[in-house]
Amino acid sequence: MSRSAEQRPQERRIEAWGLSLQGRFWPGEGMPILALHGWLDNANSFVPLAQHLDQPLFALDFAGHGKSAHRPFHSATHYIDNLRDVLAVADALRWERFILMGHSMGAGVASLFAGTFPERIAGLVLLEGLGPPTTPGNEAPVTLRKAIKAMQGLGAKRKPRYARVDEAVAARTLGFGGLSEEAARLLCERGLESVAGGWTWRADPRLRLPSSLRLTEEQVLGFLSAITAPTLLVGAEQGLEGGGAFAERVRHVADLDVVRVPGRHHVHMEAAAAVAEVIHPFIDRIAQS
Repeated sequence: MSRSAEQRPQERRIEAWGLSLQGRFWPGEGMPILALHGWLDNANSFVPLAQHLDQPLFALDFAGHGKSAHRPFHSATHYIDNLRDVLAVADALRWERFILMGHSMGAGVASLFAGTFPERIAGLVLLEGLGPPTTPGNEAPVTLRKAIKAMQGLGAKRKPRYARVDEAVAARTLGFGGLSEEAARLLCERGLESVAGGWTWRADPRLRLPSSLRLTEEQVLGFLSAITAPTLLVGAEQGLEGGGAFAERVRHVADLDVVRVPGRHHVHMEAAAAVAEVIHPFIDRIAQS
């Protein structure tokens, strides 16, 4: 199962809550897939995997990532704001029910969304993620203080600049979990912008600030328990799932299968064919239900 050469991705722009969000759309047949990338990645994260899937697939650039607009300058950015963006995108695409797929941070957002709007989700595919990071309630004041202090100092910081794209690609390979040059270059194609003296990242610099407020683990488990869709968690042997990061959380999703494949955190980019082999029977199951 793979796409024909004619099914090239199209650029799509969607207005959501006053923001211009952008992404890449692959046409196809069957239940549509809305794909959510990881932190500081972009829609190109799903280019390798999309080649092995037949379904219509829209890979979103989250706000502040890729070619999507940044949130208003004087506002704080919050993780859960992404949920309303996902809803707006699904509504704009006129997808009443769809498969929601997410990698890492995108898997965290997808988990919360599936618990909040279970009637919209036909199936949930989580790649190296199950819910967002959490903070104990008694640590919330310190967390907020750190975030505000970091916001105050943001104006003095400058984005890194690279004389050549190859330098940015090399820097991107050092990201969380490590990344192949090929995968890093794919992310850089959409994640870089030209500036005087070279290249820098398009991403909103506020994305690198500490979160001002995180959910508690109890709250996250509440969202996971509210998920009703069949769920597939694809873990990487050398990634977060392989390290046991979600061992407790998996018990709170009613209909969950966990499959582990060889690879690192960006396994959906570096071993796309192997990940697709795991996803195909899951999608077939949804189509038959």
